[in-house]
Amino acid sequence: MTPGSAPGPGAGLCDECRHQQIVRNTRGSVFSLCRRSRTEPDRFPRYPRLPVTNCPGYESRTATTRPDPEPS
Repeated sequence: MTPGSAPGPGAGLCDECRHQQIVRNTRGSVFSLCRRSRTEPDRFPRYPRLPVTNCPGYESRTATTRPDPEPS
């Protein structure tokens, strides 16, 4: 694998989810960690089986959120 190349087969929805964290080990393997597993381990596996095609916790990484309105 060359720097900047894709790590291998896609992770499905995880590749576009704001909760994904890419984890690399010392041997060069690449894993897709779901950060939602930290707060909801019963609902979300730490390292889901890939490719993920359906996930109730999916949130687009590119979705923009509106800031909370300032109190008056």
